[in-house]
Amino acid sequence: MNPLSLAYLGDAVYELYIRQFLTTQNIYKVKDYQKRSLEFVSAKSQRHHLERLLEANFLTEEEIAIYKQGRNAHGGKRKNTDIITYKMATGLECLIGELYLAKNYDRIKEIMEFIVRV
Repeated sequence: MNPLSLAYLGDAVYELYIRQFLTTQNIYKVKDYQKRSLEFVSAKSQRHHLERLLEANFLTEEEIAIYKQGRNAHGGKRKNTDIITYKMATGLECLIGELYLAKNYDRIKEIMEFIVRV
């Protein structure tokens, strides 16, 4: 599948997991949900969390290859961020999308639990 299509899917899965996580955090205002979600869902924060995953050697070689495929894909528009940050975030989303299509929900959960452990 096209890496950008995987990233599109992965973005939705990633955001759903973050929204589900935030609903357990005793937040009572929608404005506060939005503010807190930026710690996880912006391209800048996704790059930060990806760098944490890589530094901790949390990803397998196969997962890194999928990430790189998404990172190196051409296309898409970046919003409010530099191209490197955008590409790294796209790579992370591509990985999540690939894992979702492979029905590897346990691995998605492991990665996302690592990400929300700030």
